[in-house]
Amino acid sequence: MTEPGPPYTRAIGDHGSRVVFLHGLFGQGRNWTQVGKALAERHRVLLVDLPHHGHSGWEPDFDYLRVADRVAGLLSEDDPVALVGHSLGGKVAMVLALRHPELVERLCVVDVSPVTYDHLTEFEGYVAAMRGLDLSSLTQRGDADAALEPAVPDPTVRAFLLSNLRRDGDGWRWQVNLEVLGRALPEIGGWPEAALAGLPAYDGPVLWVAGARSGYVKPEYAEAMDRWFPGNRKVSIKDAGHWVHSEQPGVFLEVLRRFVEGG
Repeated sequence: MTEPGPPYTRAIGDHGSRVVFLHGLFGQGRNWTQVGKALAERHRVLLVDLPHHGHSGWEPDFDYLRVADRVAGLLSEDDPVALVGHSLGGKVAMVLALRHPELVERLCVVDVSPVTYDHLTEFEGYVAAMRGLDLSSLTQRGDADAALEPAVPDPTVRAFLLSNLRRDGDGWRWQVNLEVLGRALPEIGGWPEAALAGLPAYDGPVLWVAGARSGYVKPEYAEAMDRWFPGNRKVSIKDAGHWVHSEQPGVFLEVLRRFVEGG
């Protein structure tokens, strides 16, 4: 198989320090557009499509270390960044900071912890629903929305998943690699503890942002975060679940802006 090229990126802003955003599972760099544009008044922002997502290439399998190294290839030791990652992207960001600390000036981890989760059944359901959609029968995007509704009743989640559906000539295709990501859900829910063994902790400043209604950041996970990232401080945002930056964008932006600018 041909080695994929570097991840697809979109840059916003042309001056100031560099801020790089990594999305979550089934997401795309453009999920961060609103936050990125707000920061681009004073920073150079880079929105990344992680491998298997968006416009980036697909690989035979999913591996956190390889994905982190692919993103690291976009960065430079001469221009270390504020790295922001949500969910899957947060784990990629943590792995990158541990393996390539010289590239990361500061790290923001959004609603995920360096632990193994065993509650990804909702994502298994999403993969099954998306793969079960008969793309050949679709005449318009609304058909896909109606077909997914029984399995994905939440309209916001359904719209998020359907943002991966693309026109392909006279038909449709999924832009996200459902086969590999569906098969790799145990790895995606995991944390590569053994592969990172022996690496020193990341000693830069770390902001750990949690949604108050989310189960991805619990008190019992603090030990792992403190061990790998001793310079972390936690902020919990009220009235937000797992998609913190979408559910409370104003509060999230203010918290992130202060952190990026050294607060």
